[in-house]
Amino acid sequence: MTEAANSIVMNADDPESMLQRPEGIAEIRQDRKIKLAAALRLFGKFGFDEGVAGHITVRDPELTDHFWVNPMGKSFKQMTVSDLLLVSHTGEVVEGSGLLNGAAFTIHSQIHMSNPDITAAAHSHSVYGKAFSALGKTLDPLTQDSCAFYDDHVLFDDFSGVVLDNSEGERIAAALGDCKAAILQNHGLLTVGDSIDAAAWWYITMERSCQAQLLAEAAGSPKVIPHEVAVQTRETVGSSIAGWFSFQPLYDVIVEEQPELLN
Repeated sequence: MTEAANSIVMNADDPESMLQRPEGIAEIRQDRKIKLAAALRLFGKFGFDEGVAGHITVRDPELTDHFWVNPMGKSFKQMTVSDLLLVSHTGEVVEGSGLLNGAAFTIHSQIHMSNPDITAAAHSHSVYGKAFSALGKTLDPLTQDSCAFYDDHVLFDDFSGVVLDNSEGERIAAALGDCKAAILQNHGLLTVGDSIDAAAWWYITMERSCQAQLLAEAAGSPKVIPHEVAVQTRETVGSSIAGWFSFQPLYDVIVEEQPELLN
């Protein structure tokens, strides 16, 4: 962990000890599934759902060529752990009884296959992400929060309709590379992380960063944060532990508010 990342938890002698990560395959799998259901509930709470569009995936810790995903047609707002599907990279639903979203498989399978360091990926048709994606550009470093994505996200400008072709999934994964996020032109946002916590948080804060930039540009001529400061800020707010840590308060609240998601 970098010195900058350490500054996030100033009162801890050992910041890593605060993560309380589960141990053992069964415990890790259950933690990932709970966090996935919670993330989907949060997306619903924040209004990121639209019909059957949108999906979040997390890699299985044992069957690493499989991922857990929300079933198509089930509201984010009603998602539970038992609703989740386990899907292989070849598209076979090996656990769960819901419908597999074709676009979810096409995009997420290619992302998970392309980079073993990606544990989770999130995509939905949230309003500000959609609006910003139509501009055909990346985010500017206008705020502290948007610096998390400075030189760490890409524009995928090859929209060709609903993503149902594996070749487009491959192109999205290739364009993403090692970045934490992509703006899919005329489509929306996509974020990834080494934990479900981080991937979900990157999506939430990226959506809000799109909203902030749209508001700023509508009001006038925004002042851009200088390169050196943006890079330094990214090292703090854009680190993996920052993404994980920022998700925890949201997770605690949604589980307390909606404990049925654990079913």
